[in-house]
Amino acid sequence: MLKNIENLIEEKKYAEIKQILNKMNDYDIAEIFEDLPTTEQLKIFRLLQKDIAADVFSYMETDTQSKLITLLSEKEAVDIINDMASDDAADLMDEIPANVVSRLLNKVDPEARRDINGLLNYPDDSAGSIMTTEYMDLKEENTIEDAIKKIKREYDDKETIDICFVTDKSRKLIGTVKLKDLVLNDEDKLIKEIMDDDIMSVNTLMDQEKVAQIIQDYDLTSIPVVDSENKLVGIITIDDVIDIIEEEATEDIEKMAAITPTEKPYLKLNILDLYKSRIPWLLLLMISATFTGKIIQHYEAALASYVVLTSFIPMLMDTGGNAGGQSSVTIIRGLSLNDIEYKDTLKVIWKEIRVAVLAGLTLAVANFAKLLLIDKVTASVALVVCITLIVTVIIAKIIGCSLPILAKKIGFDPAVMASPFITTIVDAISLIVYFQIATHLLGL
Repeated sequence: MLKNIENLIEEKKYAEIKQILNKMNDYDIAEIFEDLPTTEQLKIFRLLQKDIAADVFSYMETDTQSKLITLLSEKEAVDIINDMASDDAADLMDEIPANVVSRLLNKVDPEARRDINGLLNYPDDSAGSIMTTEYMDLKEENTIEDAIKKIKREYDDKETIDICFVTDKSRKLIGTVKLKDLVLNDEDKLIKEIMDDDIMSVNTLMDQEKVAQIIQDYDLTSIPVVDSENKLVGIITIDDVIDIIEEEATEDIEKMAAITPTEKPYLKLNILDLYKSRIPWLLLLMISATFTGKIIQHYEAALASYVVLTSFIPMLMDTGGNAGGQSSVTIIRGLSLNDIEYKDTLKVIWKEIRVAVLAGLTLAVANFAKLLLIDKVTASVALVVCITLIVTVIIAKIIGCSLPILAKKIGFDPAVMASPFITTIVDAISLIVYFQIATHLLGL
C-alpha cells in the first residue's frame, strides 16, 4: 500500500490518494505517514476527511505529530487539538516547543484548554497524567430513559460508554453502571436502583505502573480516577494500560541491559542519543571491574606457582555471572508482577540456595570429568575448580535473588540490579573464593 501511495504522489494523483486513504483504517494511515518524507506528510494529511484526521493524528509517533503540528496552519492545528482526546492532546503538548503550546492553547476551545492544562499539571507517570476526561457520567436520580438519551447525545465525544460512572451533586463518585444493564432494565427505573456501588478507583497521584497492575489483576476495561476528595476527574482505559505495560517493560529491559531508558524507538534515536544512554553504565561497570584486576594482582604469586589455575578463571566468572543473572531476572519479573514481596526474602533465598546446590553439583560433576579426561589436570586442581564452582553458583544465586528485593525495599528500580551489575559483583567474589580454596587445598 505504501508503494502504491508513493507512486501516486510522484504522479500527483491526489484525488486517487484521497479516495484510498478515506477507506483505510486510521492506524494503517498513520503507519503510512511514518514512512513518508516530511515534505509529503503535510500534503497527504490535508487530504484526510476532517472527522478522521484527529484519529489518524493520535496514532502517529510523537515526533511525527510534533513536526506535523508545526507545519499545519494555526486553524488546522487548533481543529486537530479540539478533536483529540484530552490525554492524547496533553501528550502532544509535552513534545512541542513551549511557544507553540502557548499559542495553540490560547485558540482551542475553553473546555479542551482546561482539560489539557489540568492533565499537564499532574506528575509524569501518575494516573492523573495519563487519564482522559472524556467519560460518561450519570446522576443517581436520573431514570434509565434519561441516561440512554444522554448517551445517544454525547457518545461520540466520550472515550468509552461500556461503563458509565455515577456521581452525586458534588461530583463525588458513588457508583458505576454497565451499558448492558441500562439496555436490559425498564426505562422508568432510577440509576441508583441498578448501579454498582462497590467501586474500584485510583487516585490521581498513583503511579501508572500500579494502575496498570490493578486493571490487569481485576480484568477491567476502564477504571475511574478520583482526586483527594473522591471527586471523579477522569478515567483510564485498557488502551492506555497496554501502552503503560509496553513502556514499563521496555524500560525494565533497558535497565537490565545497563542502558539508560529512552522514550524514542531505536530507529528514531541518533548516534549521540544512543551513546549517552549507554556510556554512563559502561563507565561504572568498567570502574567496578577494576576490583577484579586488583584481586588477580593480589594473588599473582600464587598463580605463578600454579599457572594452570589461570585458565579456569573465565569459566568460573562466566558461570557465576550467568547463575546470578538467571536468579535476578526471575526475581525482578516476580517483583514487577507483585508475586514477590520483601517479606518473602528468606523464602526466596532458601529456594535459590537449594536450586544452586543442585545446579552447582551437576556442573561440578560434569566439569570434574572434563578436567581429568580432556584438560588432563591433576585431581587436586580439578577438586579446587569444582568446589569453587559449587560455592560460586550458591553465592551468585543468593546475590542475584536478594539484591533486586533489597533495591525495591529502599526505593530503587529492581531492574537496575540485573545481569551486568550482579555479574561484576559475582566476578570479584568468585575470584576471592577461588584463590582462597586454592590456597588451602594446594598449599599456595
